[in-house]
Amino acid sequence: MSHRPDVSQIRAAHARIKDLIHRTPVLTSHSLDEIAGAMLFFKCENFQKGGAFKIRGASNAVALLSDAELRRGVVTHSSGNHAAALSLAARQRGAKAWIVMPSNSPMIKRRAVEAYGGIITLCEPTLQAREETARRIMAETGAVMVHPYDDDRVIAGQGTAALEFLEQVPDLDFILAPVSGGGLLSGTAIAAKGVRPGIRVVGCEPKNADDAHRSLAAGSIQPAAQAVTIADGLRATLAERTFAVLRECVDQIATVTEEEIVAAMRILWERLKIVVEPSAAVTASPALLRQIGAEGKRVGIILSGGNLDLDKLPFG
Repeated sequence: MSHRPDVSQIRAAHARIKDLIHRTPVLTSHSLDEIAGAMLFFKCENFQKGGAFKIRGASNAVALLSDAELRRGVVTHSSGNHAAALSLAARQRGAKAWIVMPSNSPMIKRRAVEAYGGIITLCEPTLQAREETARRIMAETGAVMVHPYDDDRVIAGQGTAALEFLEQVPDLDFILAPVSGGGLLSGTAIAAKGVRPGIRVVGCEPKNADDAHRSLAAGSIQPAAQAVTIADGLRATLAERTFAVLRECVDQIATVTEEEIVAAMRILWERLKIVVEPSAAVTASPALLRQIGAEGKRVGIILSGGNLDLDKLPFG
């Protein structure tokens, strides 16, 4: 598939949404640099509106809807952060948002959707159930689908995080982002390679949900693993659209164990004094554990979000 967003479309997306989102800060830590043997820069999307990067893609998609489409409202299926982001982005433009969520979505993420005015329909926790329920709502309401990642408007919006990052720290050698459905990693790779062609783009995912790693190795999209991961935001599988970008623009996929995710999450809480969710810790772990050959380099890490249930922290 030759057509995909390019860096100019990501720049246009940023101009379109910059007043609707936070320009999130970049944090550093000498003690974490010592652990990693590298200079680490953390782009804090956990401070973003809605608590995660997802507002970028959702805001761009909603901003590009016609008035007629806005009147029909939007629909999506999501385990949490995109659900909340689309609810917020729709509310900002006075549109309704129907949100299909798997029945095992964290309560904090359900409450966030409700707080932003999203209309929740729960379904069985399978991709088939999510897609069928979303199609039924589209048929009943005429709402416009805004897919969590299989959408050029969403990918371009997510790429604005890397665009900002490289304005804040222009000389990064590596940029790391988590991979689930691949929207953020696709946008990150397009933006980063477009601004700084020599940069190394690394996707990060749990070993228990390593379908992107397996897909790139096999040369075709592989099904999601059935194993459980604490990184509840990283359970989706790639779409053809995101897979094509990853094959072309991503240099490496790093995978981390559940124990490594928890350890990275704890160290980020302790050293950076910030709340990050497990899916964000997945991105820091390969650098902290020296798994990607980045020693002595300048490493950008996108901390994707900070939405997690504080009653169920994984620390002993």
